[in-house]
Amino acid sequence: MLTRFVRHFLLAVQFFTRLPITGRLAAWVGFSNTMLRASAAHFPGVGWLVGGSTAILFSLFLTVLPSHAASVWLSAILSTVFGVLLTGAFHEDGLADTADGLGGGMTRDQALEIMKDSRLGTYGAIALFLALFCKLSLLVLLSQINTLWAVAGIFAAHVTSRFSPLFLIRFMQHVGDTPQSKSKPLAETIGNTALAVGFTWWISAMALTAHFVPAIPLWAGVFGCIVCTLYVARMLHRRLDGFTGDGLGATQQLAEIGFYLGLVLAANYS
Repeated sequence: MLTRFVRHFLLAVQFFTRLPITGRLAAWVGFSNTMLRASAAHFPGVGWLVGGSTAILFSLFLTVLPSHAASVWLSAILSTVFGVLLTGAFHEDGLADTADGLGGGMTRDQALEIMKDSRLGTYGAIALFLALFCKLSLLVLLSQINTLWAVAGIFAAHVTSRFSPLFLIRFMQHVGDTPQSKSKPLAETIGNTALAVGFTWWISAMALTAHFVPAIPLWAGVFGCIVCTLYVARMLHRRLDGFTGDGLGATQQLAEIGFYLGLVLAANYS
């Protein structure tokens, strides 16, 4: 049981990040469409890895750089660059493709066709710029409010925003070019057991964050994440009558922003 858990987690790391899992380790992990589908439950576990390392790097830059307002921006930028490199801009690419498809396609079929195009369009470029700028601005603002909240918030936001897409996989249908979609094995309906595994990753991250930073209003971050997830789910349902792999990436990106925004708003009214 534990061996299977670890193998599925490592397969999720291999799929969602650029971390090298090769050679004997890759052979031990193995691969099949069934395993890839099961690895979706460990998406929040990948958030532990990406969010934790990004938060540590953000804290490190804040420590070693001069005590200046520009240093906060530089720390946010450098740690964000690190996170993008770690994931290979996997989710950012999904956000851009989703924006291009929903923005440029008048019909469902047109939207799906545009989303398959690897070229970046106007809607995708604008979405990427605004999303990255929102992340950086919110991290800087949160750091100015409370540095510990910003560091812990990065970790919690990455885990929570990777838990959210599991609900789309569970309760919506996958649409698009099914035979050619690389996300199809991953995006097929998951069961309650997979949700339970994802919930375990998520709730343990929330408990750890609350233990070390007890004053942080995690409820506000989670609420912001839920609002953004519901917004994306509603848009995908209305325009596509289902979700795509790109839609899952867009969900993660907007949910992460929603988490930071929730923390900032809670700090303002506390």
